[in-house]
Amino acid sequence: MNDKKLRKAVIDQLDFEPGIDSADIGVAAEAHVVTLTGHVPNYAQKVAAERAAWRVKGVQAVVDNLEVRYAAEPASDGEIAKRALSSLQWDATLPSDLRVTVNNGWVILEGQVQWQFQRENAGKDVRKLFGVMGITNNITLKPVARTATVKQRIEDALKRNAEVEAALIRVDIEGGDTVTLDGKVDTWSERMAVQHAAWSAPGVKSVIDHLTIG
Repeated sequence: MNDKKLRKAVIDQLDFEPGIDSADIGVAAEAHVVTLTGHVPNYAQKVAAERAAWRVKGVQAVVDNLEVRYAAEPASDGEIAKRALSSLQWDATLPSDLRVTVNNGWVILEGQVQWQFQRENAGKDVRKLFGVMGITNNITLKPVARTATVKQRIEDALKRNAEVEAALIRVDIEGGDTVTLDGKVDTWSERMAVQHAAWSAPGVKSVIDHLTIG
C-alpha cells in the first residue's frame, strides 16, 4: 500500500471509530509511518486515535502529536487527583494502596500489583477522567517465584491463539522474568495478541518487543 492509500485508510478508520471526534485530526503517511496532528477534546480520545491508526494494515509506526484541548476549563490538579484515587479504589481488580500524583493535568501512577492486566486497568480507569492531559504509569509488578515453564506457557498460549502464526514468533527468557519477542506479524492486533500472551505468563515482569509488522 502506497502512502496516499495508507493515509486515506487511516482517515477512514478514524472516521469509523464512534468514540473519536476526528474533525480536528490531521493525518500524514510516509514510508509506512503515520503521523497524527491536530487536537482532540480529551485524553481518552488521544489514546483511541493512536490505537485506531495502529489497527490499519500497513502501518509500521505511529507518531502521535495530538494535543488535548478541553472545551471547558480543565479541572484542578487536586480535583483530578481525588477523582483518580476514587476510580482506582472503586476498581475491584486493584489493590487499595496505589498512589497518584498530578502536575498540570499529567497523572503519575505508582505502586505494585500482581499482574500486568491490573497495571493496564489502572491506566484505563484514569485516562477517561475530565482534565487528564496524560499519564505516566509507574506501577510495577510484584516479584513472584520464578519458573522454568514460563517459555513453554507463552509458546503454548501463542499456539492456542487463532490470530497468531506461532511458528513465526521466537520467545526468549532472561533471568526468569524478562521476555524477549522476535519475529514477524501481519497486523497490530496480532502483535498485541503476542504481547498479551507474554504478559499473561506467571512471573513475567518485563516484555521486550522486537516484533516487526508487515
